[in-house]
Amino acid sequence: MACARTGRHWRGSTKPGPAWPRAELAGAGALLAAGLLVVACGASPSGTTPAYQVQARVVPGLGDIITDGMGFTLYMYAPDHQGASRCSEFCAQQWPPLVLPRGVDRPKAGPGVKAVLLGTVRRSDGQLQETYNGWPLYLWMGDTAPGQATGQADDMGLWYAMSVSGAVDKGTPTG
Repeated sequence: MACARTGRHWRGSTKPGPAWPRAELAGAGALLAAGLLVVACGASPSGTTPAYQVQARVVPGLGDIITDGMGFTLYMYAPDHQGASRCSEFCAQQWPPLVLPRGVDRPKAGPGVKAVLLGTVRRSDGQLQETYNGWPLYLWMGDTAPGQATGQADDMGLWYAMSVSGAVDKGTPTG
């Protein structure tokens, strides 16, 4: 399931078997709904950092790279050439764009990020996608935990993490 406001994808699910009591399922459903509401509104579970905020994080082998407000690595796509996004449909399902929530018109710079390098580009669906040094930013559905960079150099070297300096980071993650 995709969250259109943040570009975040539901990263897997566990389906309860028939032995689960209905009361437990109802409670779990209520907690899930509350959590999805928080994410849909662009905030992290702690409620302090919006998911669309761009911040710095050290990843072993890559150094200081940028992440979203939840700590997930942000990537650039080489065919974008620091311009309009060329990743849509199936590509955008695998590499969700970092988009601003409705009503928000500018990215938020977090700790360690150069605010002057943040910008936006309008996607073909009308959403505002965040950019860094002109590169549209994406998440990778293969990163299942903050601080991972499993999409680095993926798809024959078309996807790379972005350095806080605004450069494409072609290093190899070691963590």
